[in-house]
Amino acid sequence: MTMVVAPKAFTHAMRGLIGHCTVITASHEGAKTGMVVTSGVSLTAEPPQVLFCINRGSSTWPVLRSSGTFGWSSLGAAHENVARRFAGFGGIKGADRFTGASWIETPGGVLLLEDAPLALACEVVEMVECDSHDIVIGRVTQVRSEPGAGALSYHEGAFHPMHKPA
Repeated sequence: MTMVVAPKAFTHAMRGLIGHCTVITASHEGAKTGMVVTSGVSLTAEPPQVLFCINRGSSTWPVLRSSGTFGWSSLGAAHENVARRFAGFGGIKGADRFTGASWIETPGGVLLLEDAPLALACEVVEMVECDSHDIVIGRVTQVRSEPGAGALSYHEGAFHPMHKPA
């Protein structure tokens, strides 16, 4: 027997999961954009690879697809404003999402949040279609870390800073 689950019921239930906030950035031919994901995870250590999911209707998707590279900046406890901008709160889109924070551009043109607890420059290995989304697999080409920056999580529709216990 197959049960049909309403999308709104599924979305509401998934808000109960705790997700780590990561900003994915992409730039290509003068366009730069990005988004917040909670679907980002490590995939393999050898070779170092990560994966995340992206809606093909996202404004970030075509830029990511064209560039073949992306930045992965895990957000720290002090990055709620960055998360809000990259989540599009207030209608903020495209390059405007980068204001209010310091960014580093790698020699390969990947944009990384300067004070992110963990920042990765990645090359797209594969984009696997799954209904409305793509599963993006990336090979890590550069790692930067900022110990002690805590983490930013997302739970029940709100961002929650997590600090290292004293």
